Amino acid sequence: MKYLVFILCSIFSSVCTLQAQSYNEIVELAMNCVKKDSLVQAEQLFRQALKLEPNNARNALLFSNLGTVQKRLGKTDEAIESYTLALNIIPYSTTMLLNRAALYLEKGLTQKAYLDYCNVVDLLPKNLEARLFRAYIYMQRREYKEARIDYNVVLEQDVKNKTARMGLAMLDEKEGRVQSAMDEMNRLVSDYPKDVSVLKMRANMEWEHGQLEAALFDLEEVLKLDSQDASSYVMKGDICLELKKKSEAREAYEKAMTLGVSRVELADKLKQCK
Repeated sequence: MKYLVFILCSIFSSVCTLQAQSYNEIVELAMNCVKKDSLVQAEQLFRQALKLEPNNARNALLFSNLGTVQKRLGKTDEAIESYTLALNIIPYSTTMLLNRAALYLEKGLTQKAYLDYCNVVDLLPKNLEARLFRAYIYMQRREYKEARIDYNVVLEQDVKNKTARMGLAMLDEKEGRVQSAMDEMNRLVSDYPKDVSVLKMRANMEWEHGQLEAALFDLEEVLKLDSQDASSYVMKGDICLELKKKSEAREAYEKAMTLGVSRVELADKLKQCK
C-alpha cells in the first residue's frame, strides 16, 4: 500500500513538473517568436500558456507581452483588454499603465487615458511621459494652469525638453503673451534648426499674428527638409493668397493635391487663385 502511494505521488509530481516545463517552454517559444517578428504565432502561444496555467504568478507579464504583441498587430481593443488583465494582477505597474494610456489616447478615450496618466504621476511624480501626455490632455481641455504645471515639472528635470518648451510657448500665446511665445519659438529654432515640427509651429504662430513673409520663409525651410509635407503646401498656398501671390498659391495647392489632398477640399481656394 505504501509502495502504491509512493508511485502515485511520483506520478503526480512528474505531471506537475511536466506541466510547469510546458508552460515555460511555451513562453520561451512565444518570446522567440516576438524576436523574429512572428507576431501572430506569438499571440497564439501567449494565449496557450495563459490557458494552460491561468493562476501562474508570471501571468501579469504574459498579459503585458500579449498586449504589446496585439498592439503591434493593430488589435487595439484586444491589447487594451490584455493590459487591463495584467493591471488586475499588478495594479501599480507604471509601464502597463503607460502602455494602456497610449492606446486609450489612440482611440480617443481621453478621460481613461487621463486617469492612467494621473495614476502614473501619483506613483512616479517625475515621470516625463505621463507629465507630457497629461499636459497635452490639459491643453485639449483648456486647463492651461494645470498644463503649465506639468510642463514645468518636465523642464525641472530636462531643461532642454523640446515638447515641454513648445507646450509652454503655445500656452503663452493662448494666454496673450505673444512676444514671450515668439521669443521661445526663436530659441527653439536656434536649438533645432532642422526640426520640421518646430519650424512649422513658428510659421503658424507668425501667420496668426500677421508676420506673413516670415511664416512663408519658415515654410520654405520646412519644405526643403520634407518635400512630401502636404499640409505645409496647403499652408503655403493660404499665406500666398493673403499676400495676393495667386500663381504661387495655385502652385502650392496643386502640389498638395499630388501628395494626397483632395481637390474638393481645396476647391474654394483654387477659385480664389484665378
